[in-house]
Amino acid sequence: MTCDLLIIGGGINGCAIAREAALNHLSVLLVEKGDLASATSSKSTKLIHGGLRYLEYYEFGLVREALVERERLLTAAPHIVTPLTFVLPQENAVRPWWMVRAGLWLYDTLAGRSSLPRARGLRAGDTAYSEPLKGGASGFVYADAWVDDARLTVLNAMDAAAHGAEIAVGTELVSARREGDVWRAALSDGREVTARGIVNAAGPWVAETVGRLGVDAAAGVRLVKGSHIVVPRLYEGEHAYILQLADRRIVFAIPYHGDFTLIGTTDVPVETPGDARISDAEIAYLCDAVNGHFVRQIAPRDVVSSYSGVRPLYDDGEAEAKAVTRDYVLELDEAGPPLLSVFGGKITTARHLAQEAVEKIAAPLGAEFQPHTRARVLPGGMIPDLAHFIDQAREKWPFLGDRTDRMARAYGSLLVEMLEGVTDEAGMGKRFGGGLTALELSWMRDREWARCAEDALWRRSKLGLVLSEAEAAEIEAWWTKP
Repeated sequence: MTCDLLIIGGGINGCAIAREAALNHLSVLLVEKGDLASATSSKSTKLIHGGLRYLEYYEFGLVREALVERERLLTAAPHIVTPLTFVLPQENAVRPWWMVRAGLWLYDTLAGRSSLPRARGLRAGDTAYSEPLKGGASGFVYADAWVDDARLTVLNAMDAAAHGAEIAVGTELVSARREGDVWRAALSDGREVTARGIVNAAGPWVAETVGRLGVDAAAGVRLVKGSHIVVPRLYEGEHAYILQLADRRIVFAIPYHGDFTLIGTTDVPVETPGDARISDAEIAYLCDAVNGHFVRQIAPRDVVSSYSGVRPLYDDGEAEAKAVTRDYVLELDEAGPPLLSVFGGKITTARHLAQEAVEKIAAPLGAEFQPHTRARVLPGGMIPDLAHFIDQAREKWPFLGDRTDRMARAYGSLLVEMLEGVTDEAGMGKRFGGGLTALELSWMRDREWARCAEDALWRRSKLGLVLSEAEAAEIEAWWTKP
């Protein structure tokens, strides 16, 4: 087959680039050796944020860009990107009160005209915020946003596919070489591909992929592992906490899928992407972070789930992992048909990265470029108000019962398409654990590239948290039926 762009990697950057490229009328083939968002892009802290702590490293441009993208994403995907209130305790903090207050003022200023409330100090009446804490009511309150990271990746892929891109999961690049003015590539599914250009968005494997393509990259990559733990809910309320630690790092505690709290992250340098496994030391570190701030104490035995992702950070020469820039570098090699390699990046700025990437590679392809995604709604995002949409869903599909909130948040306006013609529970098909049905699993398989129970339970949804091994096995068996 032939295409304009062969994109390697089905994480958030690869899928966002495929979307921007397809909207620019380029023919696109994206290949992903595993599942969409199966590595770093489903292992984040689930935040859409400017990066308050990046201000300490004078990354003002990155913070400004991320805050602008935060506002865009709140509009483009209101079902999976939602406002989140953060409490920043100041008791026993390593940064003085004036420094934190100045940082929050700068954060709000860089955000410009935002739909989110500005930062303020904790008040005596903020008992819901202060009571879970050992230190009481000293600190600040500010706003950022939460995201279902894996679903954001999938929605970018869906929009790309709707405009002609082919998304090939479970398909690996075997080899590629320059031949005249094109790339000749071999894929693991047996196909031979002729591409006018290649985008290397392989995330932690970006340097390995550059080597496989026989190109010398000028940029370098630092692999940094970030681990998270999930514990039973630490406190009541839908607000989050940002905890300052003695080593000057910060750790988040975030409400997670109803009955849980997500805690993370760590910053541990690793040698290979295969090192994405949480260590006992990281679990102890995160437990200690919580225990230093919260009345309710936890121990490693309380951890019900954990995950680790390897972040492919651009190597800017900083000694400590926590200080390495979260900005990205796009390296274009034009020694023949173009190769664009993506180093670094973060989920919040993926759309902006994609816009720059497609503009950069369009020039050597002789293609006209227009930024199409700045104000474009993602699939499912055609809802003016999430709470109103959930109320409408309860009224229109009463048989969804306690699944309504989860499904409305997962699919947004696409829920109308999924449930077309369904009038009762029988129309949903076989019911599995966690409220999953054959209808929803079929949607994940047919529309979202899910290929097995793991894809459905840990990326398309997080229902793996609440299902038993037997229930998960039953869903896996459904997948293998002809």
